[in-house]
Amino acid sequence: MAFYKTKQRPEKEMIFGIRAVIEAIQAGKDIDKILLRRDMTSELARELSAVIKDTVIPVQKVPVEKLNRITMKNHQGVIAFISPVTYQRIEDIIPAVYEEGRNPFVVVLDGITDVRNFGAIARTCECAGVDAIVVPAKGGAPINSDAVKTSAGALLSIPVCREENLTEALRFMAASGLKLVAATEKGTDNYTATDYCDPVALVMGSEEDGLAPENLRLCSDQVRIPLFGKIESLNVSVAAGVLIYEAVRQRGLNKA
Repeated sequence: MAFYKTKQRPEKEMIFGIRAVIEAIQAGKDIDKILLRRDMTSELARELSAVIKDTVIPVQKVPVEKLNRITMKNHQGVIAFISPVTYQRIEDIIPAVYEEGRNPFVVVLDGITDVRNFGAIARTCECAGVDAIVVPAKGGAPINSDAVKTSAGALLSIPVCREENLTEALRFMAASGLKLVAATEKGTDNYTATDYCDPVALVMGSEEDGLAPENLRLCSDQVRIPLFGKIESLNVSVAAGVLIYEAVRQRGLNKA
């Protein structure tokens, strides 16, 4: 039997059992992710799959040994991890910001999977007054208690929008008047040369892969942070902080 190393999480953060997970989803519980046993074939399991299909909840199919490592209780082949945050909709946030007479300021994270980087960026966003963080439903860092701790609690107070299709979310933001500014080492403009005072979404990609090509193409501005050392890139949370506070600086001058 293979040994699967799994970090233990408090049972208050989990829901297990097929019917319990179905009821949690139908009740609108915010769920970080669901682990499903690979070979589930029962009628109730098919009902669970149908319920999950209508959501943006990430699902991983795993061996039963991994589930047993998390809990030895009767999980029936499914464990759902409760999210500590309540997800919001970017379609609701942007109009609300405009109604308040402000220019929206959004940060989009494309493919950032490290919890520590994600938490650090969220902390900076909250301190800087960012209106929302937008993340993909799949391919991003888990939004769990570790992320909340790393963010110093910021994730409990800043809106987080989990999008099934990040490209469509970017199109919506552009159609809503937001300038999409991509941070990329291939950028042609110095980050200080871009105007962040208008409605703006800063789009950050992972250190390894950068932005997905389809998302990069949607960005009207592609900026870079100049580097003068031998290392080719900044940590993504540091880069995000540099860009976010350049926007804060410009917006502050604009109000003066």
